[in-house]
Amino acid sequence: MDFGILTAKVDEIGYIVHAENLGFTHCWVTDSPMIRSNCWAVLALAAERTRTIKLGTGVAVPGLRLAPVAANGIATINRLAPGRCFMALGTGNTGMRMLGHKPMKLAPFAEYVRVVRSLLRGEEVDFTLNGETHPIRFQMREHRFIDLEHPIPLYLSGFGPKAQALAGELAEGLVSSLRYGATLAQILANARRGAERAGRTLAQDFYFTAMQPVVLLQPGESPVCERVLAECGASVVTNLHQLVAEYLDTGKEPPEYVRPVWKAYLDWLEGFAPAVRHQRLHGSHFSFLDPQEARFITPELVKASSLVGSAAELIEELRELEREGVRQITLYPPLNRQYRVIEDFAEQVISRM
Repeated sequence: MDFGILTAKVDEIGYIVHAENLGFTHCWVTDSPMIRSNCWAVLALAAERTRTIKLGTGVAVPGLRLAPVAANGIATINRLAPGRCFMALGTGNTGMRMLGHKPMKLAPFAEYVRVVRSLLRGEEVDFTLNGETHPIRFQMREHRFIDLEHPIPLYLSGFGPKAQALAGELAEGLVSSLRYGATLAQILANARRGAERAGRTLAQDFYFTAMQPVVLLQPGESPVCERVLAECGASVVTNLHQLVAEYLDTGKEPPEYVRPVWKAYLDWLEGFAPAVRHQRLHGSHFSFLDPQEARFITPELVKASSLVGSAAELIEELRELEREGVRQITLYPPLNRQYRVIEDFAEQVISRM
């Protein structure tokens, strides 16, 4: 199994280097311009400072740039780190919501992916802008402004069955979570349906990545003790944010494990003006545990949104997940604990697998 980190801070490239030295195989750089450093700047610096770790977007948001611009971005990084790049695309849950807009709908997202995929394969593709459609392709490739000679795998982020099917139809892999209600078998079945829709079989090497909070418990430790919440609380609350955003968009009721805190959380969120509520909801996104939100974390919420256990228990669970088709687990620790989290995980889990 591969292990990755997520990050997005332009002045902490040393964190990526450290993760590489610890044995992490992938670095995913997030794409949320209202709360993060520019993803291309981070990737360019990381490409110059690293030697083996694979680098890519985690995940790039179509609503922020044209498809040819996104394809050029990762192809440019591939020129700096040839053969070490990948690209993950998503509809833009956080990146768009922080702008006060909803994520891209699946039909235009599929078209966006089609253009990016074709360009990264060195193909000519029809591209529509402002109602006009013209064929485009990367030119002047002999001058090596970009690198398409080394393949750039394309992954899609999908947390619902339709998006997961789209990954099976159009991409080499899927980025999702193991704690959003669906089982791994159901997630892969969705991807398989998408592949069949495209007239192909889901490849044996279809790359499923779980972006997953991991709680490494010490003997006798509670999943809601102070130390554990310092390391996983930001991730756990971010999963709650996703459920709330979906509810506000569609009215979809939350899973059972959230019900005990659901009304209290919505009441708390109602205390903020509607014009800025989207900023407040995602304001701590994976970076820190907001003291006002810490009270909403329950043991059930931690267990439902995270991989929880001792090192031995996590190793056993990860090995089973690998047998079932998970190719990578990716960690996203809070800023003030990120070094400790990846060091502990590397020492107690990676080194023993």
